[in-house]
Amino acid sequence: MLTGKLKKTLLYAGIPALLLLAAAFVFGYIYYCDNRRPNFPEDFTVFVYPEMTSAQVLDTLCAKGNARSRGSLERCASKVGLEASLKPGKYVFQSGCTSIYAIRKLANGWQSPHNLTLSGTIRTKQKLARMISSQMMTDSLTIDSLLRDDSFLSRYGFDSENVFAMFLPDTYQVYWTDSPEKIFDRFRKEYDRFWTKERLEKAAARNLTPMQVSVLASIVSGESLKSFEYPVIAGVYLNRLRRGQLLQADPTVAFCFDYSIGRILKKHLQVDSPYNTYKYKGLPPAPINVPPKACIDAVLNPQEHNYYYFCASPDFDGTHRFATTFEEHKRNARQFQRALTIRMKEKAQS
Repeated sequence: MLTGKLKKTLLYAGIPALLLLAAAFVFGYIYYCDNRRPNFPEDFTVFVYPEMTSAQVLDTLCAKGNARSRGSLERCASKVGLEASLKPGKYVFQSGCTSIYAIRKLANGWQSPHNLTLSGTIRTKQKLARMISSQMMTDSLTIDSLLRDDSFLSRYGFDSENVFAMFLPDTYQVYWTDSPEKIFDRFRKEYDRFWTKERLEKAAARNLTPMQVSVLASIVSGESLKSFEYPVIAGVYLNRLRRGQLLQADPTVAFCFDYSIGRILKKHLQVDSPYNTYKYKGLPPAPINVPPKACIDAVLNPQEHNYYYFCASPDFDGTHRFATTFEEHKRNARQFQRALTIRMKEKAQS
């Protein structure tokens, strides 16, 4: 039998062992929670702005990711020194992500790719700048000023007048924190990629430079929102160019007035501007908007026909009626004007 003294000795010797075992269990559990256990049950995205603190970012992680343990995140943030190493950016987290990985991602700037999309009608530098800045960390004033900076744009082979040609509507993968210079670099890269040898050869076959193709494409874009009409309209203007006829494109007149007029009237056709295709033959000096790729390809692959004229359809469905002769065109125009008069009277009476 054990004596009392021996029992005490064993007891005193066992307590430290139990404490060590308990400590090992606690530290092991903490390590498991921070490094192995998934802390987020769902996918989520966080945007970290330059002015955000680590505490604010942790709040966002918990709110958007429905974190199981904020304490785990706080421990990892302290261990990594997140307050001093936090990097702005767009971060996408997958379900099952651990606390330590999430914190290291933020501290090391392991950003996720970001989609920058140009779409719709872009007729002014202000709108282009707003569209870019609304999707990126940069501000619209910076982008707008660069779009007007000839010295800056000369790096890319453009100037403030023809810069619309460099921007091709599409979706591009970038990083949300990319500088304005990197954004412009990306668009120039995509411009070079778009203008393949085949497209360059097609332009040359029509005695057009890539810039002239973009100019004509911008007019086509201004004339219709129906993509199936693009090749037909492109063919009309190419026919007029070959004949040496005035283009007489209403969108170029609207451009002269900064798109501030709703309808083109006879008085507007007198504006003295190289962009007024009712006064000056040939193409305007530069694009009047950011032409979609489909319009550029329509100019390079126009529909072959004998149309020289077109006007809006009296059906008011956004389509146009095309004509070979001016007499035929006048008949189409009269039908449209009659339909428009009736439509306006009905609208006034309603």
